[in-house]
Amino acid sequence: MLSRLSRCLASSSRVAQRRLISTTPRRRSDALFVHRDTPYNNPKIPFEFSPENMKRADDIIARYPSQYKKAAVIPLLDLAQRQNKGWTSISVMNYVAKLLEMPPMRVYEVATFYTMFNREPIGKNFVQVCTTTPCMLRGSTEILNTVCQELGGITPGQTTKDGKFTVIEVECQGACSNAPMMVIGDDFYEDLTPETTKKVLSAFTKGEKPKPGPQSGRHTSENSAGFTALTSKPYGPGEFCSPEFQ
Repeated sequence: MLSRLSRCLASSSRVAQRRLISTTPRRRSDALFVHRDTPYNNPKIPFEFSPENMKRADDIIARYPSQYKKAAVIPLLDLAQRQNKGWTSISVMNYVAKLLEMPPMRVYEVATFYTMFNREPIGKNFVQVCTTTPCMLRGSTEILNTVCQELGGITPGQTTKDGKFTVIEVECQGACSNAPMMVIGDDFYEDLTPETTKKVLSAFTKGEKPKPGPQSGRHTSENSAGFTALTSKPYGPGEFCSPEFQ
């Protein structure tokens, strides 16, 4: 009897020490997206394209075969975000999902993956300061600090009290030859210094739109020493052909 009891206790001890694998019930993928309603962002707030944007949306959808119209999800979200004052609400995503006959979760995945879709309201002027390596090496930290100071001491991710500006810090915007740079709206402002940064922001504060592009006097991204190639007019087609072929 004691021997049998000892074996049972030993077996129970081994089971207790064994690492068990836990399992969870399979859940629908929609449950992975967590949205908490707020007074300014909830499904009860209506959204639909304006007649003009609806026409543009139809043109975009028509670019794709009918069975693949869900491929239009990114351009339609962009169009809807522009109409919705620069941000993508839950109502915007649900509307695009219904328009493209997609599960809402598929649209949520896109809108939460790509950083160009803003999930919170932004200011009238959306300032994105690049601080990745090429810009950082040429002074982007000072540019970011200048922007924040000029806009009342806000920090990246915040919006000014008057709602005119939102500032964020971003990775490479693809204008490394013109570093440091920032994007405001859809326009690039490049070759920045603290002084030119202040001038650009001052113009937007006054409701003006400064000329985009390099702020240093460069035309595009030519070498600082001037043109080093194509210093003369390039020859045209057929210029060096024999007379009979001209």
